[in-house]
Amino acid sequence: MLKRILSYFIPFTIHQKKSKISKNLEVTWNNGELVLDSKNTNYSYGSLQRVLRKGLNYIGYNRVKNFNNILVLGVAGGSVIKTLADEIHFEGKITGVEIDPQIINIANEYFELKSIKNLNIVIDDAFEFVLKTKEKYDLIIIDIFQDTVMPNFLFEEFFINRVNHLLNVNGFILFNTMTLTKEDKERNLYYRTRFDENYSVRTYPKIEDHNELFTIKKLK
Repeated sequence: MLKRILSYFIPFTIHQKKSKISKNLEVTWNNGELVLDSKNTNYSYGSLQRVLRKGLNYIGYNRVKNFNNILVLGVAGGSVIKTLADEIHFEGKITGVEIDPQIINIANEYFELKSIKNLNIVIDDAFEFVLKTKEKYDLIIIDIFQDTVMPNFLFEEFFINRVNHLLNVNGFILFNTMTLTKEDKERNLYYRTRFDENYSVRTYPKIEDHNELFTIKKLK
């Protein structure tokens, strides 16, 4: 409790872990809140939870609550899943895909992710998972970073088309991106052009300085 109070003045790291995939992982008390960080960015809770909470709010909490099946690509500490469970009170099925088992161990120990009964965690590469799954989803949340870098496959035509195939009609994609450079911004502009008249695409720039959100609704 003392560290939590003092964290309003200075952050306190309470756990550090080396990971082959995610490199440096830290659990830190920051402004009275427990957060998960990589070397250069926030991975879960803190600013990232605010970003994805805004995205879910743009879609509409009541709409999300009535979905049946949600896919989360990139779990990290599970902050968006906790928002779904604790704030939206979503009771349908949640599938979380995370490539790094070390992160899931941290999420279970420090952020009580294992307490969410309607959550199934799959340790797998997101690209491989979307190739294999036979299910359809009402909401697909994409939140995949390696520190501050977004994998190229997220913006490739094959992956985009496969994710679109997995989405039910009237379902949504919520895609969190990072725009640190001019090239990142151009990449996002090009990404938006990959959706035809069967989709309604909205962009929300300047979320927490460097994040840009997409909400994509499948119309038919």
